[in-house]
Amino acid sequence: MPTLSDTLIHWQSRGLPRLEAQMLLLHALERATHDRAWLLTHDTDPLPAVADARLQALAERRLAGEPIAYLTGEKAFHGLTLHVDARVLDPRDDTETLVDWALALLPADAPRRVLDLGTGSGAIALAIARQRPAARVVAVDASADALDVAAANAERSGLAVELRHGNWFAPLTGERFDVIASNPPYIAEHDPHLPALAHEPRAALVSGPDGLDDIRHLVAHAATHLTPGGWLLLEHGWDQAERVRNLLQAAGFAQVQSRRDLAGVERCSGGQRAP
Repeated sequence: MPTLSDTLIHWQSRGLPRLEAQMLLLHALERATHDRAWLLTHDTDPLPAVADARLQALAERRLAGEPIAYLTGEKAFHGLTLHVDARVLDPRDDTETLVDWALALLPADAPRRVLDLGTGSGAIALAIARQRPAARVVAVDASADALDVAAANAERSGLAVELRHGNWFAPLTGERFDVIASNPPYIAEHDPHLPALAHEPRAALVSGPDGLDDIRHLVAHAATHLTPGGWLLLEHGWDQAERVRNLLQAAGFAQVQSRRDLAGVERCSGGQRAP
């Protein structure tokens, strides 16, 4: 029977990064995936056969490209632990840049109205609701399956977010918001990186020949759903910032600018509706 240490060495030799091998081993052992200190103090323990079989299945799926968050069923995001599965995108750390920007625009104790378009797992909406409890946060998604995931995450976290089913602004007739934040699909139809994302919902990834179809729609219709002085914030691809800024400027937004993620990439762009 292999030890826990032997098992980690084996899966690293198969191509798993050490951290991922540790997380999957802990999950197979039905322990918290962040409890890596426990592995260090139990590295000579034998790996039970049931856990070994479970780990082999998980590791093979990971080596085939399935996101580790889908395998463990959890993803840490902006201080929250979210449930995620194949019905929603795996929340990226880069998206925390969008959340931080939204929070900077929202006074801590003011009853502002916030909209998260294309909420998926609810990551953006719930992260904002956690930090701004006085805000009213509305989250929209065209996928009923995604909204089921978001609802479960809202219940799990005990945070109040109003969920709406519909395509972009369709379920929001006559409503206005102080901040609209969105991580929409922004990958081009024939992007060579798409095969690596085959396990995630295509509808949440791809947006026309240049990846900007949904962003164009949001920019064109956002002003009628923003309060005077309200902001539209959009996540986009690593090479799309200039084009998104141009779209915002052409639509009449003021203070158009971009924000960089931790890697220094212009990851989000936004603008303000004229007061």
